[in-house]
Amino acid sequence: MKTRLPSPEYPAFLAELKERILGARITAARAINREMILLYWDLGRRIVETQQAQGWGESVIDRLSSDLQQMFPRTSGYSPRNLRYMKSFYLFYADESIWQQPVAKFAEKEATSPMWRQAVAKFRTEGSVTELLRDLVTEIPWGQNLLVLDKFSDPAACLYYIQATAQFGWSRNVLLNQIKAGAYERAVLEKKTHNFHIALPEYLGEQVDEAMKSRYNLEFLGIHREVKERELEDRLVERMQRFILELGYGFCFVGRQYRLTLGRKWSSH
Repeated sequence: MKTRLPSPEYPAFLAELKERILGARITAARAINREMILLYWDLGRRIVETQQAQGWGESVIDRLSSDLQQMFPRTSGYSPRNLRYMKSFYLFYADESIWQQPVAKFAEKEATSPMWRQAVAKFRTEGSVTELLRDLVTEIPWGQNLLVLDKFSDPAACLYYIQATAQFGWSRNVLLNQIKAGAYERAVLEKKTHNFHIALPEYLGEQVDEAMKSRYNLEFLGIHREVKERELEDRLVERMQRFILELGYGFCFVGRQYRLTLGRKWSSH
């Protein structure tokens, strides 16, 4: 029996369902991440409050870790080290004395997502710095939160990297490279002028603006200093040519700045 071919509308139908499934996965992942960060925040808060109330020392964290791991043997995240991170995480963001001014400046800027807008609106209404910060840190994974916590004590820098990570979806490695390249310092000190916000859609303008602030690690090309564009091109083409030739049969390197004709137009690639 022959299977009847779908109608011409089927590819669009399938694409619609695929987009819906992917959207649901992303929404679910964000919801799970938010709940996990809120859990870690609450665990850190309870550890701090109970230690202060009972006069317990740091050894209680080791005991707590052992008991929690016995209760939840298939759940990671309750090591002594991670519990201490939860404590430090809460203590850092709950210290309103160091966050008032940076958060006030942050609230003046355009929020980059619905959740951030809600958090800022709540802050403006209720004035709770700690609640705003708690909402903001739930937008990025725990690994990225720890990286920011380890690298910075400056609240303004922390806010910048949390916002950028949430906005651009930086992985932990990308975030680390941005920190090494001094993205925050350049964003503050090197105010580059452009018309991206006028010439491009908002989301593209923001990405291009961020790209202008980025410095790239080109050590894999043997470059450890500033170079001219021509030299950078030479190094890239050399590495690409070597790689293609190593692939062997079925691959070839045609040439650089190769002329392609498309209709009545041509361009070099």
